[in-house]
Amino acid sequence: MATYDTNQIRNVVLVGHAGSGKTTFSEAMLFEAKAINRRGSVSEGTTQSDYTPIEQERGHSLFTSVLHASWKDSKINIIDTPGLDDFVGEVVAALKVADTALLLLNARNGVEVGTEIIWEYVDQYETPTIFVINQLDHEKADFEATLEQARNRFGNKVLPLQFPVITSDGFHAIIDALRMVMYVFPSTGGKPNKLPIPAEHQQRANEMHAALVEAAAENDDTLMNHFFEAGTLSEEELAKGLTIGLAHHQFFPVFCASGLKDIGSGRIMGFLHDIAPSPADRRAAALEPRGSKPCDPNARTCLFIFKTVHEPKVGNVSYFKVYSGVLNAGDELVNADNGTLERFSHLYESEGKNRDAVPTLKAGDIGCAVKLKASHTNQTLNPKGADIKIERIQFPSPKIRMAVVPPSKAEVEKMAHALHTIREEDPTLLLEQSKELKQTIIEGQGEMHLEVIKHRAAQYFGVNLQFEEPKIPYRETIQQEANKDYRHKKQSGGSGQFAEVHLRIEPFYEGMPAPIGLNVKNTEVEELPWGGKWTFGWAVIGGAIDARFINAIKKGIFIKMEEGPLTGSYCRDLRITVYDGKMHPVDSNDMAFQIAASMAFKTAFLEAGPQLLEPMYDLEVMCEAEVMGAVMGDLQTRRAIIQGMDSEGHYQIVRARLPLKELYRYASALRSLTQGKAKFKIQFADYALVPADLQTKLATAYAQQTQEEDHH
Repeated sequence: MATYDTNQIRNVVLVGHAGSGKTTFSEAMLFEAKAINRRGSVSEGTTQSDYTPIEQERGHSLFTSVLHASWKDSKINIIDTPGLDDFVGEVVAALKVADTALLLLNARNGVEVGTEIIWEYVDQYETPTIFVINQLDHEKADFEATLEQARNRFGNKVLPLQFPVITSDGFHAIIDALRMVMYVFPSTGGKPNKLPIPAEHQQRANEMHAALVEAAAENDDTLMNHFFEAGTLSEEELAKGLTIGLAHHQFFPVFCASGLKDIGSGRIMGFLHDIAPSPADRRAAALEPRGSKPCDPNARTCLFIFKTVHEPKVGNVSYFKVYSGVLNAGDELVNADNGTLERFSHLYESEGKNRDAVPTLKAGDIGCAVKLKASHTNQTLNPKGADIKIERIQFPSPKIRMAVVPPSKAEVEKMAHALHTIREEDPTLLLEQSKELKQTIIEGQGEMHLEVIKHRAAQYFGVNLQFEEPKIPYRETIQQEANKDYRHKKQSGGSGQFAEVHLRIEPFYEGMPAPIGLNVKNTEVEELPWGGKWTFGWAVIGGAIDARFINAIKKGIFIKMEEGPLTGSYCRDLRITVYDGKMHPVDSNDMAFQIAASMAFKTAFLEAGPQLLEPMYDLEVMCEAEVMGAVMGDLQTRRAIIQGMDSEGHYQIVRARLPLKELYRYASALRSLTQGKAKFKIQFADYALVPADLQTKLATAYAQQTQEEDHH
């Protein structure tokens, strides 16, 4: 089995909006490279990637698949990614380790919203990018419109390297302006015949070739000088200039293809071999907290895990990129995050669900290992004595939250194990056992994302997850001052309990003046763990309450702040000053003062204009102009405040702020409203006042619930 040097490796990720044909195109690439004998079909569930039952059932990629093929003297690692926005985390992780992106555009639909979202990450990583206008055999294919959209959106660095002679059912010939030849494909696709460019297409081919020569010359001073002297570049110089331009994000070539008919994939494989950067040609990998690491096979071994998959009967399969050095089967490396020593008993190359054992993987290569003890996605491993950490992948924030319905007591531990294991595989999934809401909260990228989690929990762990609407983490505060006292007295034979506390409660704000009419001896300001602040002041004079009870009084107040008087939500932004009280030389103790303070706080709070706050989120929706009205209309029903509108390319962007409560199932609603032609992202903004009618409704419901609990 061949071992490839770093400069012979090409790491390529296939990205694009759902339906752009990535999986079918990956089959054509493997077939052209003779890595497979027969091209599989998505509809028949026979492709090398999309091999899980749920992917075959739904007809969509849901997980990243790692494939590989040999082309001439190069090894091309191919990473096929999902196009659905719910699984964008898979795309981000793949872009982290890829050295070139093939960005597929559907020739029927042009640049779609998913493409725009993916481009943000491509741009962030500065991944060298090749555009592939795919599905040119479709009856509604429009190469010119798609090319124009790509250039309008992504700039003049997008340069067509090819154009089709004809699209639709007759698509079988491509003019290549780099090699200045016409490729004519047989009806079954595959290897084309090379013919001269017809006269009617010669002028356009010449203009495109000149643009490519100019782009190549711009990326190297020597080439530029030669270009000025000779007016052109040799084939070798042209290749060198384009390699530099591609590697430095200065040149984005456009190819023509039909993955379904296997037209154009071989030419792209050749371009990847000839022009695309090897891992050594890319910029050095960023390290944490600072520094960088070049891809050097002669340095000490360093690898980064970008994906973890749990397989029944196998355990965890860890997919990684070797960032430097050489990894041999049997090597031991230390996890830089947790110090665990991991032995790589076997190394594998991945071909979808299949794995081939290899003895060695050199810097830049992508491989996998099984049964690592404590290493997961986003972790770096090094030899003993090294402490290098590759910069972690920044995964997108969740867009949907649900509560997990508590299972039977017998299944609680089983459910916890399943969710924990899936969370280790999928960093875009967040889990929280919320003490505040008394619910297990699960957050993900969309409803389909959570449906896949549910499917995996059932299939691999035998756990049937059920989701329900989560409670909202409201906050309680007040709008005015109130003074209150409370006496706690209890006598039941022997020593009793006695405490009396007088306190003032006020809304807190930065820079507020001292309490009027009180001689405050000591004030403590504390940041609350759930946001906001509270201050505690001691203004008791004459020894009415002994100072030794201060902590008990604070504790009593804080306990009630954790379960607010209005709705049981956390309290915030309060100033509380204890100014008087009484104690008993025998019956006063910490518990008595804790109870008295808690009750004094509760009654004062309810008389101080209690106000409920709700979490507000900033929402950004990217949609096509034709569905803008529907998006805006829907937002108005969700108590949204429109904060601005903008346009980007041929997309409209709506920015709004709305309550978390109104975001429940928003992903599904938006998909339905726009037929999938919109994407959104959300981010927590702040807390805002709840409307009076909703506050009354929530407070009444809480009071009834409390009465029922007290009754029982």
